[in-house]
Amino acid sequence: MTVSVMIVDDHPMWRDGVARDLSEHGFDVRATAADVDSAVRIAGTVTPDVVLMDLNLGEQSGVEAIRAITGDLADTRVLVLSASGEHTDVLEAVKAGASGYLVKSASVAELVDAVRRTADGDPVFTAGLAGMVLGEYRRMAETPGSGEPPPQLTEREQDVLRFVAKGLTARQIADRLVISHRTVENHVQSTLRKLQLHNRVELTRYAIEHGLDRERE
Repeated sequence: MTVSVMIVDDHPMWRDGVARDLSEHGFDVRATAADVDSAVRIAGTVTPDVVLMDLNLGEQSGVEAIRAITGDLADTRVLVLSASGEHTDVLEAVKAGASGYLVKSASVAELVDAVRRTADGDPVFTAGLAGMVLGEYRRMAETPGSGEPPPQLTEREQDVLRFVAKGLTARQIADRLVISHRTVENHVQSTLRKLQLHNRVELTRYAIEHGLDRERE
């Protein structure tokens, strides 16, 4: 299945270059935008699978667009592509709803892989940033979770959730549990619906806050 993409960046040369690179690798680049207002408006019209979002959009912040897009479009995921690798920028983007964060020093191959994985639902971060996000979630959990699973989740959904919280991809989870990749995705989607969450990043935070990232005794 062809992955549809929208690119949001206020630098025309960079925006056009990324669009060209993704198109050459088989992605359907449906639209581009240079500011928050047009990004939100156009995303609502073209409903891409992935929005590739810069954070520095002139006097505006891409965080505003992330919050609006993820709030309005349940099936659209946002992958940040930014020159900044500052922890505060990463955390703000994730809290706003971004599924992943890549710095602009990434190679074309890394970008292509990141967009594909984001479309598959995997959280994607430049090396070192994923651990920082997980660490922040653990710090924010003021009290340890009870370790008791939410009653509405099946044992298999709990197993999948635990591995999601550890940062494993769907294919890695499938290998660990000896089930198909599609079955993992079905469990993830079912868990998202039951917990009224939107993406794997939110699932990870939920699992950590409720102690569900730990092995069951």
